[in-house]
Amino acid sequence: MQYLAVVTGIIGILLGLGAGYFIRKYFAEAKTASAEEAAEKILKEAEEKIQTLKKEKVLEAKEEVHRLRNEFEKEIKERRLEVQRLERRILQKEESLDKKTSQLEKRDDELKKREEENTLIRDKLTETYKQQLLELERISGLSTEEAKEIILKRVKDEMQHETAQMIKDVEQQAKGEAEKRAREIITQAIQRCAADHVSESTVSVVNLPNDEMKGRIIGREGRNIRTLETLTGIDLIIDDTPEAVILSGFDPIRREVARIALEKLIVDGRIHPARIEEMVEKARHEVEAQIREEGEQATFEIGVHGLHPELVRMLGRLKFRTSYGQNVLKHSLEVAHLAGIIASELSLDVKFAKRAGLLHDIGKALDHEIEGPHVINGAELAKKYRESLEIANAIAAHHGDVEPQSLEAVLIQAADAISAARPGARRETLESYIKRLEKLEEIADSFEGVEKAYAIQAGREIRIMVKPDKIDDLTAIKVARDITKKIEKELEYPGQIKVTVIRETRAVEYAR
Repeated sequence: MQYLAVVTGIIGILLGLGAGYFIRKYFAEAKTASAEEAAEKILKEAEEKIQTLKKEKVLEAKEEVHRLRNEFEKEIKERRLEVQRLERRILQKEESLDKKTSQLEKRDDELKKREEENTLIRDKLTETYKQQLLELERISGLSTEEAKEIILKRVKDEMQHETAQMIKDVEQQAKGEAEKRAREIITQAIQRCAADHVSESTVSVVNLPNDEMKGRIIGREGRNIRTLETLTGIDLIIDDTPEAVILSGFDPIRREVARIALEKLIVDGRIHPARIEEMVEKARHEVEAQIREEGEQATFEIGVHGLHPELVRMLGRLKFRTSYGQNVLKHSLEVAHLAGIIASELSLDVKFAKRAGLLHDIGKALDHEIEGPHVINGAELAKKYRESLEIANAIAAHHGDVEPQSLEAVLIQAADAISAARPGARRETLESYIKRLEKLEEIADSFEGVEKAYAIQAGREIRIMVKPDKIDDLTAIKVARDITKKIEKELEYPGQIKVTVIRETRAVEYAR
């Protein structure tokens, strides 16, 4: 029974398993069939959509291809038209070039023919010219070179004559206008500038209250006078002149110190070496103060401001310096005034002209031990004390040692010459005066054709007599210019020198 129950149980399990398998298989196959149908349906729909999209894209592609084809054909058509236009232009240019080429060929042929004709004519002319030269040489009896020399000499003489005539005309016109204007300007400047004549000398006179004072000045065994001379560097001349002592020396500053010291000693009455030394020192201080005052007064009078104090002191020292007897400070003031007046007439820088005129002789204020010309020393002083380079150039150029770099510098030259050359401005030694006159006549006599030369008007003019058979009227103008240039080159002189060339022809007959 137990065995049967087990078998029955196993059979039941197997039947259950079989029934479950068959049931599961049936339902699974049914689902699979349904899924396949759905998948087939989806695939079919997808295939239809794909076909639809494919047709649309093909249509779009065909439309785009058609559009591009139209644009391409249009562009090709336009380019074909442009190429045709270019071809027409090229053809036209080729035709034009062909025409020009043919014209040039014709001209070339014509030129060749003309050149051949010209060559033939040139050969004929050359042959004719040679025959004419031979005939002329035979008739004149001169060779070609000799005839050339005669013609060149004649042309040269004519050119010299015409050149001299032109120089004469231009000089007369320029001199007329320049002299008129210059005379007006210089006359106005001189009229507005008054200055003293020469009055300085190398001695000073000190008046004494009585002749007994001479003995006190000399002192025991001459010790007082030796002390005074040693301290001042000035010679005291005590002679028979009543109630006067003469101070002699070439240095005006030292002479002024000696004069002031001696006057103080005379007033004080106590004259001995110690007192003399004290008074000389006081006199030096007074002279130094006077120098500064004179310099300041000069700058105030001219209206020049901003000068270095040392330059002001140097200007004051010029009060005690002389040049050919002319006081240098007065001369500098006069040059400044003249330069300022002339500058205003010519519309130039008046302040610059006055400043340069006042400082132009500043180099003369230096001690005699310093070497070099006063123009160079003055220019160096101006640079040292911060004056402009233009002022330094005007100082250095006022005697022509360097080239002036401004019109005002030229004005300083002119004003300096006017101040030095006016009557009574300067005095010269007889020896130098005679030498200058002799040198003037010597320069004039050195020129060919000069018969005699005479320096007149204190060397301000030279009159030259020339030989009329060697120098004609136009050559006389050239001789005057050459003599003027040689005088300017070889001679130093104040002001200007007038050169007059005189040519005189006389015809003398006697009636019997």
